[in-house]
Amino acid sequence: MANSPARRRPLVGLTPLIDVVFILLLFFMLASSFLDLHSIALDAPSRGGGQPTMEGALLVEVRTDGIRLGGQYVTPQGLARRVSARLEDNPDRRVLVRPAEGVSLQDAVAVLDRLTAAGARNLSMLGGDGPR
Repeated sequence: MANSPARRRPLVGLTPLIDVVFILLLFFMLASSFLDLHSIALDAPSRGGGQPTMEGALLVEVRTDGIRLGGQYVTPQGLARRVSARLEDNPDRRVLVRPAEGVSLQDAVAVLDRLTAAGARNLSMLGGDGPR
């Protein structure tokens, strides 16, 4: 064995491996969808235009101590039930959401999700300068 020629290790080419990785990357890039299917349609307040009409609109206030609908505190489940009942006669009724100062964005989005699930299609956000 001492006189036997040294065995050469077979060379592993990286080109086929790189080709496979590139094809997989290309496949997953083309097969992936980057659309956000859980988006909420929301009317942003405009600075130049007049105030949105408040007549017949439902006002939902998201406060640090709870949720108010028309001045009365409601639970998140109660909010969905009441809004759904009020939207039965007029599904395009405007629903205005006013988060109070200090309310987290997650709480406001959770209320918007509940309103969307309750059937609200015409959602608008009010800023701090909205009608009180």
